[in-house]
Amino acid sequence: MAIGRNALYFEDYVLSIQYFNQVVSAKPYLYEPYFFRALAKINLDDFQGAESDCSSAIERNPFVVNAYQIRGLSRIKQQKYDGAIEDYTKALSYDPENVGLWHNLALCKISKDDFKGAEADLSKLIALSPQYTKAYLMRAEVSLKQKDTIKAMSDYDLALSIDKYDADVWSSRAAIKLQQGKYKDAEADYDQATYLNTKNSGNYINRALARFHQNKLQGAMEDYDIALDIDPNNFIGHYNRGLLRARVGDDNRAIEDFDFVIKMEPDNMMAIFNRGILRAQTGDYRGAIRDYSAVIKEYPNFLAGYYNRAEAKRKIGDYKGADLDEFKVMKAQLDKRYGLDKGKKAAKSDKTRKKSDKDMENYGKIVVADDSETEQKYKSEYRGKVQDKNVEIKLEPMFALTYYEKVSEITRNLKYNKFIDDLSNSGAVPKRLLITNMETPLTEKQIKTHFASIDERTTDIVKHPKNAAKRFARSIDFYLVQDFTNAIEDLTQATICDNSFFPAYFNRSLIRWKQLEFEKSEDQNSETAEVQTGLKKVDVRTPEYNIVKSDLDKVIQLAPDFVYAYYNRGNVLCMLKDYRSAIADYDKAISLDPNFAEAYFNRGLTLIFSGNNKKGISDLSKAGELGIVSAYNVIKRFTEQKH
Repeated sequence: MAIGRNALYFEDYVLSIQYFNQVVSAKPYLYEPYFFRALAKINLDDFQGAESDCSSAIERNPFVVNAYQIRGLSRIKQQKYDGAIEDYTKALSYDPENVGLWHNLALCKISKDDFKGAEADLSKLIALSPQYTKAYLMRAEVSLKQKDTIKAMSDYDLALSIDKYDADVWSSRAAIKLQQGKYKDAEADYDQATYLNTKNSGNYINRALARFHQNKLQGAMEDYDIALDIDPNNFIGHYNRGLLRARVGDDNRAIEDFDFVIKMEPDNMMAIFNRGILRAQTGDYRGAIRDYSAVIKEYPNFLAGYYNRAEAKRKIGDYKGADLDEFKVMKAQLDKRYGLDKGKKAAKSDKTRKKSDKDMENYGKIVVADDSETEQKYKSEYRGKVQDKNVEIKLEPMFALTYYEKVSEITRNLKYNKFIDDLSNSGAVPKRLLITNMETPLTEKQIKTHFASIDERTTDIVKHPKNAAKRFARSIDFYLVQDFTNAIEDLTQATICDNSFFPAYFNRSLIRWKQLEFEKSEDQNSETAEVQTGLKKVDVRTPEYNIVKSDLDKVIQLAPDFVYAYYNRGNVLCMLKDYRSAIADYDKAISLDPNFAEAYFNRGLTLIFSGNNKKGISDLSKAGELGIVSAYNVIKRFTEQKH
């Protein structure tokens, strides 16, 4: 059970399920393995399995609030809102001050269009937690669904008075202003939203629309560029940028945008027609004719198609085909003049159209998302994953010696040490050792491999009981399957066999650190009421962290050029709030490796924690330059706070 919970905390979900299976098999009357297995399953998007396990947990112990909470979340993901409402109502009878439960209950009622019930729940939530801005956002949504924009705006203003750093509030208020035609005000709100959250492509798409309505075409195109950098497959971004590029005469790049749209939606006739116009303008008349013909086949009464195709045919010398197309246009115009045309109404004069609008007369209009797509982001932000960590500004993680790391889109400086490289090449360990702080969960196949490897390494150790490297190799297998107790035991034995073998001290310090982090999270989760209103501060257990530090002291003594020991020790000292010593360790790490991005990031945060914003921001800037993208968000936040 303990190892399974460890694995769950460190997001090794497949592995954790295997451990919980063993507990269920041994003691099927316990509720905990079912509950924690449900948590693992919900993180793997197995909502049906999570619901079933929560039900099993509740059968065994009907008084566990979190079991109702997770089952409710599983049911929401399956759109079983009635069942979820039952779960949250029951859970609230045991824990009436739980903010997460009220939040989800209200969202379920909004999903069922029970606006009166949702409003009542939100009023209780606001009374319980007046600083909880998401409640105001949800209440604003309820008002909007009942066409009360004044009341909704009032809630947005209230939320901003509580927390002006919440990007969702700014973008939500901007959306109303956009609908009201207050384009300048909407743009100003989107400016704030994009400043606070640079990774939401929707805010840039919507600000582009506000700018378009003010005839700021260059600014709108810049916004589409940024949005497409964030979300390269954004349909609206490509379509609208294509239209704007066409307006300013950038025909070839406009064609590229429409090519992309057509690749995504091969039957999008408006995109095909626009590409046809652009092809004709760039001299590709045969390509234009193919596009016009595809549209006419789908919409045989679309006169602009015939008119443009006639013009293109005339350019390539197909005068007979051009005459036939022009005759079709002329006949339709005569029918319209003499009232014989029973066709559709004239297109509206709006500058925009909904994405779902298939009226070909609107081919040249800017696209806006359908109402179903513009519902607020928080609509789907259900709360309740107990192991979720709070979104917070925190240090870059500790480094470990392991075999696997996450693939990163950003290339960072190679992490290398000659001793570790030689150890890898010596055959003492079965795989190449990596120095990384971006660890990744194991696949099911890898888990089986490392369980088998433990048996192989055990045989080796029996034959060579004094070999430190063999103990070290098995410790990594234990570590990877989250068996920290046995991993530490092997590392301790390795240091007894060879007290100069510094990798053993290094990994032992890391594993002890992880044990302390897990235990600290358990302490926090046990304080249920405090968790809901802002985690209760848990005292750092200084003696235990000092044991972690003593192992790193030993590493530095044995290998004074091992830069990662200084970095890890800096993290420990920062946890102990010894900021001056932490900064000294980060200084040393940077002096040994001037391109150590993580050390710049952590030193920057530590400087800010100790009150030196200017130097801290300078370090964060360097960290961003070296590949830690999140540094820029931190810089914005602290720069704004300074003003």
